[in-house]
Amino acid sequence: MNLSIPYGSGDQAVVVPDSLSMDTIQYRNQPVPDAAACIRQALDSPFGSESLAMLAEGKTSAVILISDLSRLSPSYLFLAELLDELNAGGIPDSAIDIVVALGMHRKQTTAEMQLLAGPQAWNRVRVHNHSALPEDCVALGATTRGTPVEINRLVAKADLLIATGNIEPHRLVGISGGVKALVPGVASHRCIEHNHSLSQQYKATVGDPNNPIHQDLVEASRFVPVHFVFNTIVNHRRELMGAVAGSVEEAHRVGSELARKHFIVKMSRKYDLVLASAGGHPKDMQLYQAVKSMVNASKLLNPGGTLLIAAHCEEMYGNGLFQYWAETIQERSRIVAMLKQTFVLGPHKFEHLDELLRHCSVHLYSKLPPSTAQLLGFVPVADLQADFNRLAQSGQTIACMPYASLTFVEYT
Repeated sequence: MNLSIPYGSGDQAVVVPDSLSMDTIQYRNQPVPDAAACIRQALDSPFGSESLAMLAEGKTSAVILISDLSRLSPSYLFLAELLDELNAGGIPDSAIDIVVALGMHRKQTTAEMQLLAGPQAWNRVRVHNHSALPEDCVALGATTRGTPVEINRLVAKADLLIATGNIEPHRLVGISGGVKALVPGVASHRCIEHNHSLSQQYKATVGDPNNPIHQDLVEASRFVPVHFVFNTIVNHRRELMGAVAGSVEEAHRVGSELARKHFIVKMSRKYDLVLASAGGHPKDMQLYQAVKSMVNASKLLNPGGTLLIAAHCEEMYGNGLFQYWAETIQERSRIVAMLKQTFVLGPHKFEHLDELLRHCSVHLYSKLPPSTAQLLGFVPVADLQADFNRLAQSGQTIACMPYASLTFVEYT
């Protein structure tokens, strides 16, 4: 069998000998035949809301939140349509701003913002990076779970707020999309960190937003209501598999049901060895994102099994504090103990890594220096084919998960 698994912006070949049996586990990839028609249908039939054009009537300004390049949301496909709707309702381009909902991710370059907006929208309205600095956010109160609600000043004063993004299962909050564009998308560092820290008390069920961490986001959104949401469900190539629009509650509920059908795979067996890919760019652009794919793929493994994963990681760690802790604190156990005392956003990835590495060994094929992979507890891989040949033995149960970032297994 000749496999070709995603790696960065290309693919990596792996030959599987005929003597080995391998199962392939992946999400349901079914793009719609006409993306433009899918977008138009969603806008023409909003759930639980008037049309965006009607909502815009009588409003003086609008802000649209979009995802950064580490996410799959194809904002360049639909932003011009949203602008046209706002224009039809009486809001001119000069009164519309787009904010890239970075959360605590790195800011985007001008070229990256152009790519996110698409040429039509870029030439019509202003596009800004979010800043999570406290002085660039306005304090509005706190949730009942103690999360300080501090939101980007430009967003907080918008007369009409539109959230966009992609819906897919998410291990922290259950499922992405909806209010997640607001918090953590355009919230302060303090706000994001506190919400993420709730993961030490509560665990979400993948694909289900009914958990305290997601409820905390919903409560935070009441301080700055999202008036309209446009969410997509896409494959690893950013091709549309569905789209929903309308009220943040109803549209997100319908979109979440659709996303679960695509991304959650029912399983009844586990494996000794899993060959996986994060799914290529952007899901493997940095360790901060790639760890999520490692966790997903590890769910297929028997305890003590081996994960061999390809993740390009051209941007290395993807978070400065994550890197600092990895390179200065001696033992992973000490890091985990420190995080239990005080949650720190960025280094919190070590809690995920600790759970992962207690369950299985991880062989990582990437652009990371071998020393970096070893400091994190991985076995660095220089030759993917050679490592697979060494690890794969007759009689083992073996699986391939080529799109681990989008494939979530659920055992029956």
